[in-house]
Amino acid sequence: MAQRLLVIEDEPTLARLLSYNLTQEGYEVTIEDHGTAGYERAVRETYDLIVLDLMLPGMDGFEILGKLRGKGIVTPVIILTAKNAEEEVVQGLKLGADDYITKPFGVSELLARVNTVLRRISGQTEEIKTIPESPTSAITLGQLEIYPEKYEVMLGSTSINLRPKEFEVLLYLARKPGVVLTRDDLMNAVWGFDYIGGQRTVDVHVSSLRKKLELDPESVHIDSIRGVGYKLVVNKKRSSHLSS
Repeated sequence: MAQRLLVIEDEPTLARLLSYNLTQEGYEVTIEDHGTAGYERAVRETYDLIVLDLMLPGMDGFEILGKLRGKGIVTPVIILTAKNAEEEVVQGLKLGADDYITKPFGVSELLARVNTVLRRISGQTEEIKTIPESPTSAITLGQLEIYPEKYEVMLGSTSINLRPKEFEVLLYLARKPGVVLTRDDLMNAVWGFDYIGGQRTVDVHVSSLRKKLELDPESVHIDSIRGVGYKLVVNKKRSSHLSS
């Protein structure tokens, strides 16, 4: 069965280009040229991936992405951004975008990014299927509890709401607490070896993750190692004191 893609793009020429090339690759493509209509379709129907322009009539791409993730819809999203628009990229990644393409872009780049995201998501789904159901199993590091099967995180008695990629970054760090992991380590583990985006993606997700762990930074926090990468630091003494 062909994978279903939703393209939300209001520029007619670009929309036709996207539709034609993606259809030629065997995808089933739906086009929406209005933000509100695109959002409603994304909520109403099931897609394997969404290609989302940021500048749209009715509801812009940021609002669409934020509302989808707020509803718990984790369909992978590739955002289309303007050239030299780093702020747009950062905001989109923070809201839960899986990748981005900067306009103008070539057809080969578009197809490569779509293929990469879909293969990565497919690989994660297969991996999840092989994990035995054990809803109570958790990785516990002091006050931090991570439930891989449920994509849930607790810090003390508080639930921490993380985007899917933020969760995967934290999970990878938590599996090697105190160990310095390079940006390449994180990029390859979370986004895949063939991910085309830059290391800025890792920095954005770690920055957002840090803010969400600020509830108790003395118990657990992420350290930056200049020029190398990041490590998860757990203060077990502080954690034991808090739980007593």
